[in-house]
Amino acid sequence: MAALGSLLPDVSLYLMAGVSLFLLRIPPERVFGELYFSNSWQSVFAVDNSFLVWGIVLLVAVLMRSMPAVALSCAGLLHIASDFALHNDDARPHFWPLSDWVFESPISYWDSQHHAGLVAPFTLIVGLISAFVILRRWKDLRVRFAVLTVCCLEVWVVRQWLLFF
Repeated sequence: MAALGSLLPDVSLYLMAGVSLFLLRIPPERVFGELYFSNSWQSVFAVDNSFLVWGIVLLVAVLMRSMPAVALSCAGLLHIASDFALHNDDARPHFWPLSDWVFESPISYWDSQHHAGLVAPFTLIVGLISAFVILRRWKDLRVRFAVLTVCCLEVWVVRQWLLFF
């Protein structure tokens, strides 16, 4: 459940960008240069990246005494906390619906104009250490294959950020 919770804050981005890029064949420059920053897309991101929304999910999980739901909500909160610290001009309104204020961090995990050359390798190392811990604890070959696949994808993505952004 924690793995799912760590992905949920970005599901809307994956879906909207995926549909735009692959089904509607909108060029990446327009998707990530225009649509990503549009009011309609940012309105969706405000909901799934809200500390308040995820805090309510955590509160409900605790009240229901559901450890899987607690793990899911804590992972979602950890995701948006790292987003809060690592997004510059692509930051989101993390305090929606109380405020539309956006914190533009001086550092970014992907934008070289905001120190990604230092941050991206660090985030990659943290991810690889986490994967190593999971691989040591889980003996199921399907889990190990999934973790190794995600590691390969993460290395590729960080490479792309450092080369092109």
